[in-house]
Amino acid sequence: MKKFGKKYVEASKLIDKNTNYSVEEAVELVKKTAVTKFDSTVEIAINLNIDTKKADQQMRGSIVLPNGTGKTKRVCVLAKGAQAEEAKKAGAEYVGDTDLIDKMAKENWFDFDVIVATPEMMPLLGKIGKILGPKGLMPNPKTGTVTMNVAKAVEDINKGMIEYRADSYGIIHASVGKVSFDSAKLVENINYFVNTIVKAKPLTVKGNYINSIAISSTMGPGIRLDKNSFDK
Repeated sequence: MKKFGKKYVEASKLIDKNTNYSVEEAVELVKKTAVTKFDSTVEIAINLNIDTKKADQQMRGSIVLPNGTGKTKRVCVLAKGAQAEEAKKAGAEYVGDTDLIDKMAKENWFDFDVIVATPEMMPLLGKIGKILGPKGLMPNPKTGTVTMNVAKAVEDINKGMIEYRADSYGIIHASVGKVSFDSAKLVENINYFVNTIVKAKPLTVKGNYINSIAISSTMGPGIRLDKNSFDK
């Protein structure tokens, strides 16, 4: 049986496990139940009634949150010519092409958080796909990280773009801000994220789409949200 720390146990007492809270109430609770000494990340988990074995129900994409995530990401751009120059101007941490791919393959170099690549670079990058895949670094058109407009991708990531993907159980996990955020900004981020997922409902899903929604701080207790309080 899993044992929880004293702070977690005390924080849990503030939450009624049988209550589905409004977004505003949940945000206030997530701030009160933060248990870390550092500025905790606010995580959201949405349990969807989808079958991820079906190709058209594999939920994956990216979202630029209105107020960002509070995290700074180091972006590596793989591009040539004009696109490479645009990526540098947009603020990419690293920009290159085969030189950086070779560095990853031969030196196990991964001093970045996300890769953005032009379509022409993907065949070369595919050769180290077995390395990038498990690390969650492989670029994908669905998340906007394979694109001809690398500058916009870099700008979006710097603004707070997050990627999401439903796991094999149909659950989407994502970061929606920091505990230190103004409550109104956290509420706006959560509303925007959930409503984006609602609008992305696969056409083949019948009946109930969202089973449950919960938020929590890093290592903090979960807080269930009223799923009926969001736009349909």
